[in-house]
Amino acid sequence: MLAGLLAGAALATGACAEAGSAATSGQVAARSEITANAHASARDEALADRILALDPEHIAERDVREALARGPAPRIINLHGSVALITMREFAQFLVTMGYPEGQVRNPKDGSFSYSSYAESEQLAGMLAWYYEREGMMPMLIGHSQGGMIVIKTLHDLADPARGPIPVWDPMNEQREARSTIRDPVSAQERPVRGLKVPYAAAIATGKLFRVLLGQWDMLEKLRAIPDTVEEFTGFFIEWDLLAGTFQGAEPYRATGSAAVRTVTLPADYSHIGLPLTMHLATNRVTRDWINAYVPISDQPAAPTGLDADTTNILHAAELWYSIKKHWCIQAQRLIRARRSGGRGGV
Repeated sequence: MLAGLLAGAALATGACAEAGSAATSGQVAARSEITANAHASARDEALADRILALDPEHIAERDVREALARGPAPRIINLHGSVALITMREFAQFLVTMGYPEGQVRNPKDGSFSYSSYAESEQLAGMLAWYYEREGMMPMLIGHSQGGMIVIKTLHDLADPARGPIPVWDPMNEQREARSTIRDPVSAQERPVRGLKVPYAAAIATGKLFRVLLGQWDMLEKLRAIPDTVEEFTGFFIEWDLLAGTFQGAEPYRATGSAAVRTVTLPADYSHIGLPLTMHLATNRVTRDWINAYVPISDQPAAPTGLDADTTNILHAAELWYSIKKHWCIQAQRLIRARRSGGRGGV
């Protein structure tokens, strides 16, 4: 069973070399993962035991390569900013180079790595439900600039009962389904889309200035308030970020309830527009090792010194990779335990 999954993963890697001319191959690989990833891999008991033995807060590169990458992985939806001079493509490729399954960061509809921040938040919420029902794992959300605003707005949509039912959204056919409930893949019980909880979400350099300029008035009061529809959230500021309108002493992110929320301040010399440019960090062994060993200890992390390499954007890349590994492990363990306890567990 595991051998079949690995063959499929190898096919996905080869078929998804680049979007564009290879977009059709990307679709095939991503579609294959939707139907096979969570179902086949968790059945391998030796692999399952190894994943269960991992400490989510201390995941080494070897753990990724020999355990997590061979098992189920939650989808990651990366949303770029309003002016897509730089999309989240390179950040997604950074994740793949660090060891994340490529099919789980590609859009299965067209093979692309980056989603538009002009998507409707309610549509994104319905899409999360669609993926969860089929893959057994809730996707993670990462947004840059306006993409971060859409991430936060989606969390509020999932939390707000006054907005009424949220319809399931089919991303493959790009259409709303005539239902607002799903069959929970873990409990096998029917449940509403409303109230689903994202494991991890992040907003990178998302400020209030463009909410005003773009007339997004409804988000001004909500932008720093993180509801309980996410387990853990990280918001990244750059000191004196003119494009985001964040300055020294800017309002930090805060939890409205039980969500674990951090506000991480990046150095003032970081570029708002260039934040997704992280691929060089994964391809250089020096910076790759530093990122793999990184553990968050401060909300104002210090840039590494003494590294003979380009360390541009290394701080938020390391923060995000740490959190992604952590919640990848937690969700894989949750899926395995659900199956072993007799729940449907997506397998």
